[in-house]
This record gives sequence, structure tokens and C-alpha cells, in this order.
Amino acid sequence: MESDLLKSKVKYSVYLPPDYDKSERSYPVLYLLHGYSGNETVWIQFGEVNRMVDNAIKEGEVSSFIIIMPDGKTNWYCNDYQGLEPYEDMFIREFIPFIEKQYRIRSKKEFRAIAGNSMGGYGALKFAMKYNHLFSACVAFSSGIFTDVEIAMMPDSIYGILDGIYGKNLEGNKRINENWKNNSPLYLAKTITVDKLRSVRFYIDCGDDDFLYRGNSDLHNLMRDLKIPHEYRVRDGGHNWKYWREGLPAGLSFINKSFIREIGF
Repeated sequence: MESDLLKSKVKYSVYLPPDYDKSERSYPVLYLLHGYSGNETVWIQFGEVNRMVDNAIKEGEVSSFIIIMPDGKTNWYCNDYQGLEPYEDMFIREFIPFIEKQYRIRSKKEFRAIAGNSMGGYGALKFAMKYNHLFSACVAFSSGIFTDVEIAMMPDSIYGILDGIYGKNLEGNKRINENWKNNSPLYLAKTITVDKLRSVRFYIDCGDDDFLYRGNSDLHNLMRDLKIPHEYRVRDGGHNWKYWREGLPAGLSFINKSFIREIGF
């Protein structure tokens, strides 16, 4: 897709269900986001999502739906703090409308879901919270959620993967600025109206050996305190594709319940 906002092309991969070319119906859609250093191909190459969904449809475990996997580069699915690379604006204002004109997609909230792993899990949570009028379900695997303490104490060598978004050459509590708060799921959960967040079904999954355990568990505890319904899973494993492949079937099943109106609100 040619993006006017980014002034560049945005690559994406698309999974079409087996019956797509044989029917005239429109389908629900899942936007599936990759992690840091990935691209639009990794959920197929390493996640085997196409094989899993084919099998799940064949076995009657899920209904047919389309999956869109955009290239998010390494920008955490955010607008950068300088306003030079507004990826978030592009995704909402250009990419989703473009995709839903290119393919036979049911363009309503109840038929649109978002998911991702690591950086993509962070992006999925952020989009589902900020744009709760667009998404009915969100599945976040091993999300890149950091607490204020973690971000303030983070070594410069690691903060360097974030500084293009939140601000360069920042140290300590100066990193906890408005750019940070406007993009952190931990802050969004506290600042967005609870009723709006309750309109999205959330599924959070993070391994017991994952280095991102603290931010994910803090989000779970916060959502419980705020009485925001969600499902939270801690399974045996770390931050790797084995963990995400093993968790993907349950995540897809969770999303499918929204698509087939098993759950209503």
C-alpha cells in the first residue's frame, strides 16, 4: 500500500480462507502484528498461522476469516515523537480502509479483531484500547509492556530501541513523559473510560519465564482492579516462537467467539 502519511510503501501479507475464491460472501478480519525485528512474513514463516487456521477451519474449530499481517518495522506501531513517521495514524486512517476495500471484509467492529506477539502484542493492546470503537477482540502474546520503574532504569543500550518514539537522550524519570503515557497500555487502561474498554474482549498471554512478565502481570492486576473483563494466561515457556505457536490455537478460538456472535455485548 502506498502511504501518503509515511511517504513510502507499506508491505503486508494476507491469509485468505480456502473458500474465499469459491464464494461471494464477506469475511471477518484479524490484523496480526509481528514483534521487534520481524516483518510481514514471520507469522507465516515461524508462526505457521496459515497452516493452523487451515486445519482449524477444516476441523470446524473456527469459522473462515481473513488475516492481514502488516510490516510494522521497528517502530512499535506508534507515531514517532518528532512527527516524521506517523505509523499509528497510517494504520488507522490509511491501512485499515485500504485493506477493507481490497478484500471482501465485513467492515464493522464486531467483525474486526487484532492480535500480536511481543512488540506486536503491545501494538495490539494499544490499538484495541485507543480505538475501541474499531475492534471487538484483542489477543496479546508476550506483550512488550514496561512499567515506569523498568523504563526509568532501563540501560541506554536497550532504551535505544524505544527512543525514536518517546524521545532521544532521555534518562530516568524524564522517559516517563506524555509520549510514553499516551502509548503505554498501563496508562491507557487507567485513562480510557472503563465502559469503552469493556466493549473489547481482551486475552493476555505471557510465559512464566518471559522477561516481560512484570508489565503483563501488572496490566492483568490493573484490569482486574478496574473490573475490565479479560482472560489472562501464564503458561510454561519464554519469549520465543515455540511459545507463541503453542498458544496461537487458543488465541484464534478466543477471537472466533466474537466473530460467530457466541459472545455479545
